[in-house]
Amino acid sequence: MSKLQMINAEGAPAAIGPYSHAVKLGDMLYTSGQIPLQADGSLIEGGIREQAAQVFRNLEAVLAAGGSSLSQVVKATVFLKDMNQFADVNEVYASFFGEHKPARSAVEVARLPKDVLVEIEVIASTSVER
Repeated sequence: MSKLQMINAEGAPAAIGPYSHAVKLGDMLYTSGQIPLQADGSLIEGGIREQAAQVFRNLEAVLAAGGSSLSQVVKATVFLKDMNQFADVNEVYASFFGEHKPARSAVEVARLPKDVLVEIEVIASTSVER
């Protein structure tokens, strides 16, 4: 029987609630949604592109702490404050994933924590490399 392992990454901002950065079960890693906070907890300056890039840097740190990477992501969920910014987020998304194209959902939401513009969560494998 697999044991749940709570993951907290030193290179990512501290959780702003009672949750872990990620949970590992077997060879799968489930991240909490990451928002564009820097490691010191401050909000990154700039618009949607800068915020999306910071979210991916946070995801990279969380995935690494859990023994995975962006190349092992099997599913991503993108939460946007404004779907009109989807094309901008898509460009940043593509720059981080490159040729790797995990399954993805994108939804517009009324509000995100700290009034950020984007939040992303992923599910990744810890045992299969591309």
